[in-house]
Amino acid sequence: GVDALIVQDMGITKLNLPPIPLHASTQCDNRTPEKVKFLQEAGFRQVVLARELSLQQIKEIASQTNVALEAFIHGALCVSYSGQCYMSYALGGRSANRGVCAQFCRLPYDLVDAKGKVLMRDKYLLSLRDLHRSKQDIESMIDAGVSSFKIEGRLKEMAYCKNVTAWYRQTIDEIIASRSDLKRSSSGKEQINFQPRPDRVFNRGFTDYFLKGRPKDLYNFDTPKSMGEEMGFVRAQKLQHFIYLGKEDLNNGDGLSYFDENGKFAGFRVNKVEGNKVYPANASLRLKTGIKLYRTANQAFDAAMEKTTAQRRIDVEMACWETQDGFALQLSDTEGHRAAIQFACEKTPAQKPQKEHLRALLSKATHPLFSVQDCHIDWKGEYFLPSSQWTEQRNRLYELFVKTRKIQYPKEEYRLPQTQHAYPQEKLNYLGNVLNSQAKAFYQQHQVTQVEAALEADENIQGKIELMRCKHCLRYALKACPKQADHQVLDEPLHLVYKQYRLPLAFDCRRCEMIILKA
Repeated sequence: GVDALIVQDMGITKLNLPPIPLHASTQCDNRTPEKVKFLQEAGFRQVVLARELSLQQIKEIASQTNVALEAFIHGALCVSYSGQCYMSYALGGRSANRGVCAQFCRLPYDLVDAKGKVLMRDKYLLSLRDLHRSKQDIESMIDAGVSSFKIEGRLKEMAYCKNVTAWYRQTIDEIIASRSDLKRSSSGKEQINFQPRPDRVFNRGFTDYFLKGRPKDLYNFDTPKSMGEEMGFVRAQKLQHFIYLGKEDLNNGDGLSYFDENGKFAGFRVNKVEGNKVYPANASLRLKTGIKLYRTANQAFDAAMEKTTAQRRIDVEMACWETQDGFALQLSDTEGHRAAIQFACEKTPAQKPQKEHLRALLSKATHPLFSVQDCHIDWKGEYFLPSSQWTEQRNRLYELFVKTRKIQYPKEEYRLPQTQHAYPQEKLNYLGNVLNSQAKAFYQQHQVTQVEAALEADENIQGKIELMRCKHCLRYALKACPKQADHQVLDEPLHLVYKQYRLPLAFDCRRCEMIILKA
């Protein structure tokens, strides 16, 4: 049932693969029309774009290529370009390019200038908010050329996956319903029986990232943890409880968080709620009047997510007609699939009309995959047959229809061509992530004259190397960007300091990027 493989390592293209399409992962660093066009000509059927791309950059890629484009719309953001982060491996021995990132970007750092002055102390200077794209953003991305949307879901809880996917499913379906030039790539319609709210599950606060230019809400220097949903504030502190004033009621067992008077992010569990009186599990907890509260765990919402929250069914039509020695049943859908059965039985004349009863029986929502929208009954007379027999034949028809759809499913068999067109670069250093002989052979086959080994090939990293390159810029955050009006001038070079690590910062203002180096 697998439709495609998403890969980063080009060595995979040299293997004896089954006839299955390959998609180029965002870890391939897909930022330019030249790179995406190369992957298209190498036989990749879909390319996952870098999260940092603007609408204009997506349009430029789409206008110069024919390959299907996939883009992220929700989830955690890597501060570095994907596939180009080496901080975790260089400092902790765990490679982000091999799926074991130690998340050094979520640690607290001091920002120190050339004179040793601490400009920011113990702040999460590389921790970005989470990506969240609006309905308008998604429609703009569709118009720019994106045909597939990606939501980060690895290691996420069930409530997160249900809630977030339901929100985007509803949003995308609304866009499709409003336009005649769009259609779903999948079968069926979803019935979602709750109100999706992305802010009710894990989130660090939201940003639309660089889709429409550099945003102001890009980072959260105060905490890398989930902010949850903003609820209200503490109106008054009493002996064992506080008075809560907010937009929504709280529940017993909820998790609440806040920033204390020192700016530290803290949280507690609610033991009991009586109206606007909230009793923390820690009875000795004292909160300042006016402090803002966030809900990071919603007991009622999480309990609702444990139940069935959505169901997808495919619209079908049922038909029944009489044959010479019995009856026939048929199922069909709007995609052209059709299945029919015939069965012999005694056609006993009915004493009262049966068609409406049969129509209701055949249309009953008994199958988890299908929803009967119409039922045609073509009889010359009125006949009686026990409901149990109709139910048996209806179920037999459903089994046949499922088999028919599986047989007719347009499964693409595709063998990657062996090509020799030129890669956009003649030389590849460690940023090319070439870690095996097959990957090296791939690039040499595509006219790369010099191929360095990946950083992970060297257990003893020496010299000054680029650990990450990112669109997030601390000079910009401190209003010290030379492109900003009335910008302040800092004593550079700047360094990020965490425990024994002292990391120099460099700035590529032409590309509007910040570079973190290993000294």
